[in-house]
Amino acid sequence: MTAETTIPPLDLQAEYGEIRGEVDAAIARVLASGAFILGSEGEALEAEVAAYCGCRHAVALASGTDALHLALRAAGIGPGDEIILPAFTFIATAEAVSYLGARPVFCDVDPRTFTLDPKRAEEAITTRTRALLPVHLYGLPADLEGLGALAARHGLALIEDAAQAIGAERGGRRAGSAGLAGCLSFYPTKNLGAYGDAGMVVTNDTALAGRIRQLRNHGGQGRYRHEEVGFNSRLDELQAAVLRVKLRHLDRWTARRRQIAAAYTTGLAGTPLTLPAEPAGCRHVYHQYAVRAPGRDRLHEALNASGIRTMIYYPVPLHRQTAYAALGYAEGSLPESERAAREVLSLPCYPQMTDAQAGRVCGTLAALLREERGR
Repeated sequence: MTAETTIPPLDLQAEYGEIRGEVDAAIARVLASGAFILGSEGEALEAEVAAYCGCRHAVALASGTDALHLALRAAGIGPGDEIILPAFTFIATAEAVSYLGARPVFCDVDPRTFTLDPKRAEEAITTRTRALLPVHLYGLPADLEGLGALAARHGLALIEDAAQAIGAERGGRRAGSAGLAGCLSFYPTKNLGAYGDAGMVVTNDTALAGRIRQLRNHGGQGRYRHEEVGFNSRLDELQAAVLRVKLRHLDRWTARRRQIAAAYTTGLAGTPLTLPAEPAGCRHVYHQYAVRAPGRDRLHEALNASGIRTMIYYPVPLHRQTAYAALGYAEGSLPESERAAREVLSLPCYPQMTDAQAGRVCGTLAALLREERGR
């Protein structure tokens, strides 16, 4: 199988080809300035992303994991506290809780959306619960109305893991703007990706933003004045400049992702696959076009052999990871998360895909599913 006939899960080289002139000029501008940390590019990016997300403040950080960690720390989470989060997601969401000496309380997901189920979250609340940490998985916002009401009833902070969902909407609000804070990742494969690690917290809380700014820069507000022990989590100017270029293209890229997703939804209708949900009032940004597939692993191998590179994200849910074995979750304790881990498959979905490539994915997948049914 040649590179020309392979359909990758994402094509960052093609993306760079689209915007090469703008990116190269932005990098040259930073190099000529001689300013590389906490400069004008980062400040401008913070203002632009805050406006894009519909928030008053944004604080640029070194990674999406740092965004989660420092948002929770600034919210006062500490040892002995419990934070409720979904079991079907990337481990960074739970790690950020563990860094603080707090306990991640894993909760099951809604089987249609793969996001935190408010009913199951309410069942998990104890006297030690301090926050809800929903993940807007694959680019679809969680049930923020239900989770927001739950947080309000129990006096909990609502902190959104929006790492995969910049630009997604629910009820007319952008992901990251509904809770106390929203945490973004700009890892290179994200819809808005840097050329290295990068992240950001968006918030409407002025005090929280100020605390995160202090924490990211060694706990200080001025040079050699440190109010607390902090961290080194400063987004560099080169990444900020690249992200500013890409942000200008994000809406166009999201529209193309949605076109590809619509083509899949039409082309795969009537197959045994369960296709992604997009509840009323939601705008999915399709970081991943994730389907439930019978015989997922065989289908994954067959598609890859045909030159269509699919991805399996989170084949082991967090409550069954060795790192969290001490928490004592038994197999079968979170059945929807475990079922999702066995069944979910992500198809190629990126802005530079052609209609012909999307058609090939649909045709190949439909043929393989027919073969599967004939066995």
